[in-house]
Amino acid sequence: IIVCYDRWGVYSSPRVWWMFKVMGHNEIYVLDGGLPVWMDNNFVTTSTYFLPTIKGDFIADFQSNWFADTQVMLNAINDDSKMIIDARSEGRFKGTSPEPRQGLRSGHIPASKNLFFENVLADTSYKSKEKLKAIFEKLTDSSKENIFSCGSGVTASILALASTIAGFDKVKVYDGSWSEWGADENLPIER
Repeated sequence: IIVCYDRWGVYSSPRVWWMFKVMGHNEIYVLDGGLPVWMDNNFVTTSTYFLPTIKGDFIADFQSNWFADTQVMLNAINDDSKMIIDARSEGRFKGTSPEPRQGLRSGHIPASKNLFFENVLADTSYKSKEKLKAIFEKLTDSSKENIFSCGSGVTASILALASTIAGFDKVKVYDGSWSEWGADENLPIER
């Protein structure tokens, strides 16, 4: 069993969760609220760094049902059984705000919808399951495969875990996200 967390609450830990899912590890969890919530509850912490004493025996087994690449995204654009959801801010999604990475085009993948990742969070934790379900019901339905994208795959993973919590568990993350799509002049965009 692996429990991952980060020092800001919920930010990079869902990316770790997703990466382990892609590698075939099912017993992976995220500590909702991360270290701040843990410390707010006065749970024990340590400043000692522990090194493993025994070698693990996990063998990675790639799970393509969790992973999207450029071809998956191109196929999803015209597939009604798929929903592409972009976790970037509305300005970046619409192409009205500049991209933080130099050389990237502005806009979004055609047919995608926008759900800014901060909208599924309440301070440093996820919103309740009921609130998350209401958010996703406005965008998609549970029969669709939801493919999440963002700038680099980190905040897309926040949405992927939120979707799973809400019961919308047919989830993929586009690993290359906008840093790959926006850099390739041959890929279609919308603004």
